[in-house]
Amino acid sequence: KAADAILRKVPEHGETLAMKGLLLNSLDKKTEAYELVRRGVKLNIKSQVCWHVYGLLYRSDRDYTQAIKCYRGALRHEPDNLKILRDLSMLQVQMRDLPGFVETRQRLLTMKPTARMNWFTFAVALHLMRRYTQAVGVVDAYEKTLEGTEIESEYEHSEMLLYKNWLLQEMGDPQRALEHLSQIEPQVVDKISLQETR
Repeated sequence: KAADAILRKVPEHGETLAMKGLLLNSLDKKTEAYELVRRGVKLNIKSQVCWHVYGLLYRSDRDYTQAIKCYRGALRHEPDNLKILRDLSMLQVQMRDLPGFVETRQRLLTMKPTARMNWFTFAVALHLMRRYTQAVGVVDAYEKTLEGTEIESEYEHSEMLLYKNWLLQEMGDPQRALEHLSQIEPQVVDKISLQETR
């Protein structure tokens, strides 16, 4: 109703047309949805909202290649949009575009280094590329940001330490991994995982 009210006043408002198309898509009116979103993009080709919505439509139809193109189109107009970058990174890992995934996750970490998730998704991206030394370096850098602060969640901290140990194992350095396990043992909450890892 709100979209229709805006479109009565400004029938060529690209972003509103795109959002109306997104709503129609959720009502399973795909043909109309695509028509409205395409029209919205044509009317406002420089709008990141229109391009992002276009990508969301393609993603809902599992056309991930087209969705990625649309997200990149949105990022051309607003390169620092965290939501679009996160959406892009999820599709990149799903499509096995690991170099792109690493690049996008690094950008997200650079833009928002205070978010723990950004550190670990970047480490995971490097891990998937078999760049284990760099992944361990990212976890180490994150650990340094925690120095002098109180640990919010002992369990999450414990899981981070076990993940770092897994990376050390993946590097092919079992001795270093065993030494690391001994160091972190008092901080590990999941004692069963600790024993299984040994």
